Amino acid sequence: MKKTKLGEFEELVLLAVMALRKEAYGVAIKRELEERMGELLSVGSVQSALKRMIEKGFLTSEWAEAEKVRGGRRKRIYQVTSQAQEVLQEMKDIRASLWTTIVNVQNA
Repeated sequence: MKKTKLGEFEELVLLAVMALRKEAYGVAIKRELEERMGELLSVGSVQSALKRMIEKGFLTSEWAEAEKVRGGRRKRIYQVTSQAQEVLQEMKDIRASLWTTIVNVQNA
């Protein structure tokens, strides 16, 4: 596994960004995670995770055009980097390998 650490919540944030694609902005990411996790999250926790992911090189962001619906405010849209995709794949592979071992032990 690579030296860059990825926490559980950070992993979920990255996966939400990937799932939302071009609609991956703060409020939408928060809503997606709340729906899937079945719990309420603070805006600050999501924003902190997004900032950490940018600092680690796992996310990039850019401003979208202003929208009348939002009172002329713009959204910051997030995208997952190729480095993040590699780390997420590693995490998925590690988890799958461990689950296979657990299933085999339980069936013995």
